[in-house]
Amino acid sequence: GPAMCLLTYYPAGTAIDRRALRFGADANPDGHGFAIVTGGRIITGHGMNADTVIGTFARTRAEHPDGPALFHSRYATRGAVDLSNCHPFRLGGDPRTVLAHNGTLPKRVHPRAFDLRSDTRIAAEDYLPTQPFGPIDTAAGARGLAGWLGPSKLVILTVDPAYAHTAYLFGERAGLWVGGIWYSNRSYLPPELRWPARRRTVCGYCLDRDLERTSRHCRACGWCFHCHHVLSHCACLPTPTRPAPTAVPASS
Repeated sequence: GPAMCLLTYYPAGTAIDRRALRFGADANPDGHGFAIVTGGRIITGHGMNADTVIGTFARTRAEHPDGPALFHSRYATRGAVDLSNCHPFRLGGDPRTVLAHNGTLPKRVHPRAFDLRSDTRIAAEDYLPTQPFGPIDTAAGARGLAGWLGPSKLVILTVDPAYAHTAYLFGERAGLWVGGIWYSNRSYLPPELRWPARRRTVCGYCLDRDLERTSRHCRACGWCFHCHHVLSHCACLPTPTRPAPTAVPASS
């Protein structure tokens, strides 16, 4: 099955599950990175070797368990497979705020010809620093960012006093909480447990259960059961199409 990256989020005080990180790294082998909030700063690490990065993260987290943290293993869809495209990325180059993402971002941040950056890196460097939807601490700003992200997921960690919180999790409901840790998809599991037996009824991307599936695309997020891409990148369709936008009720 597909594993379009694995983004793991640890609330403050949560210990890591090293085995889950190892399975996630095996399924998503194109670079790894972490961020840990501690004492008014963010410690980050990046590397192409999963064992090294997981080991460093485990040691550093044991020394700094009190703040929120994230880990990301990349499955490259766009951009070069190299260290510079490993999540997390600084927001607009500011070391006080980092982000990591899982999923497909809108075309606005896809790399143009000769741009070796990934879409998330372009979003972090060029687009999101302009606060295109307004501050994420406002209801409108959070809703705008969530709408732009669509079915994808984003974690922001920050020690910038301009923000009300140190951690922000977008797309939470599309992931899974297990033992106090949030995973963006099932690739943290060993391969034999990753897909339910009735996997044809379960979307491999957003995990929606559609027991009367009539088309090759998930009704919730548009993921294709044949080519394992979201609808806007479906390889089975002659031309890229986007599902009609649906109104998302504002969370109170």
